[in-house]
Amino acid sequence: MNENSKGPDKKVIILIIVAALGYFVDIYDMVLFGVVKSESVNSIMSSYNTEEQASTGKFLYNMQMWGMLIGGLLWGILGDKKGRLKVLFGSILLYSLANLANAFVTDITSYAIVRLIAGIGLAGELGAGITLVSELMSKENRGYGTMIIVTFGALGGVVAYYVYEKGALIGDFIFECFGYQFENWQVTYIIGGLLGIMLLLLRVGTIESSFFKKMSEDKNVSKGNLKLIFFNRENLAKYIHCIIIGIPIYFVVGLLIMNSRDNFAPLLGIDNLVNGKAIMYTYIGLSIGDLISGMLSQLLKSRKKVIAIYLTFTLILVINFLFFMNGISAETYYFVCFLLGVSTGYWALFVSMAAEQFGTNIRSTTANTIPNFVRGSVNLIMPSFAFLMALNFGDAWSALIVGLIFIFLALYSLSQLKETFGKDLNYFEEE
Repeated sequence: MNENSKGPDKKVIILIIVAALGYFVDIYDMVLFGVVKSESVNSIMSSYNTEEQASTGKFLYNMQMWGMLIGGLLWGILGDKKGRLKVLFGSILLYSLANLANAFVTDITSYAIVRLIAGIGLAGELGAGITLVSELMSKENRGYGTMIIVTFGALGGVVAYYVYEKGALIGDFIFECFGYQFENWQVTYIIGGLLGIMLLLLRVGTIESSFFKKMSEDKNVSKGNLKLIFFNRENLAKYIHCIIIGIPIYFVVGLLIMNSRDNFAPLLGIDNLVNGKAIMYTYIGLSIGDLISGMLSQLLKSRKKVIAIYLTFTLILVINFLFFMNGISAETYYFVCFLLGVSTGYWALFVSMAAEQFGTNIRSTTANTIPNFVRGSVNLIMPSFAFLMALNFGDAWSALIVGLIFIFLALYSLSQLKETFGKDLNYFEEE
């Protein structure tokens, strides 16, 4: 399993556990905002109308996404210059403190600032964890490590919904202990923050990447240099292709699922849908999809083949979802959300492939920025959808056109990248 010796294997296992738990809290926070957005904004803006509250919710979400874009660059460069392990725990600490702070905001300005900070924190954990595991495990088996991280992490979305649902019970318990009554959305943020803080206790026993240690000893190697990405034609092309491959995931999650109650449930004639439940079932599907895609990748010894299968599956489901499911029940809708989650459950492969495309001296930078640019693609997907809606294409056709564009672009980008299964990652990019 480990490239060095049998001895450190236990430490690698600990690292996988820590990275998986870190991503669990990461997804918990990502989904959490979608679950509590309406209640939290309504609590703070109770005197404002529904339209103003909805607009504010979108603004807060965009602030979080901008934070992730900023954080992706920040943590990525720090990971290549200062070490992957420092980024892993630094990012966990930042988004944990932001979650705790979120429970006590009393106005939209402070809410927006904290979501920005949370976004910056959330941007570092996954890339650092994936980079560490990729560099510490053997080239034949590292796919299992990333599979475990993402599969378990996706369940954070499920827990976020259930913690919110049980928020009143937890709030009553806190009231009995401390005499202060928190609302459901506040309780959910507090739990997320505490989970992250507790995770930091597992830092003891984790190890830094041997590749990074070797690199740090070489003073002549350019580390975390953005010029090696953006001023190198080959690397820039790979970088853009990697981003495009991941965008269909956020087309499904960020557009179709997150807007279920407002756009797509009414389109199908459903008026009793719970948005948080749709998100929960999607993330259950994502977890299962990531597990299956990871196993398939190891079986077929290919990242590209499996991602191509998943993109095709996603396309078929999206068409059926938008045009052939009118009149279904809310329960059937949740099942379809689950299937859409399964079909887009190639996140582990996508992130692994992105990390494997580049040398050790910019691997953290690319592994952190690429997933966060994908997450930030919501800021491109949503305006595109809104633009088509303004042209009177309607919900279904607007969503389909956006989906077709990004899915076919993803298939093209996939064809332009080299297979990375079993690739030796111990090398540097040169200027």
